[in-house]
Amino acid sequence: MGVNSVTLVGRAGRDPEVRYFESGSMVANLTMAVNRRSRDDEPDWFNLEIWGKQAQVAADYVKKGSLLGIIGSVKLDRWTDRNSGEERSKPVVRVDRLELLGSKRDNQEAAGSFGGQASDEEIPF
Repeated sequence: MGVNSVTLVGRAGRDPEVRYFESGSMVANLTMAVNRRSRDDEPDWFNLEIWGKQAQVAADYVKKGSLLGIIGSVKLDRWTDRNSGEERSKPVVRVDRLELLGSKRDNQEAAGSFGGQASDEEIPF
């Protein structure tokens, strides 16, 4: 039995790129930065692919810097490079569940700048 499950919490690296198809379906693609335990380490970056109603939510509410939680699975996208003719591939997380984390205010601030400090009123504990 194989298990292919990914759970991540991080920040959107850019606004979603949305494509619509004649069939009526849609897909949103974006990147997500996930911090490591040590603040000194660079974050890990993941390519996300979101389909259907979840893609519409991403298109409407996710902006660069938004705090997200996702559950999905890893797939390997493969293609042939048009210039070199070489086979290429990249891992992509196909998102099954998208959660918008943080407050509406947090998401608005993240879309504007990353420099804001939380006040005591915003801390949930």
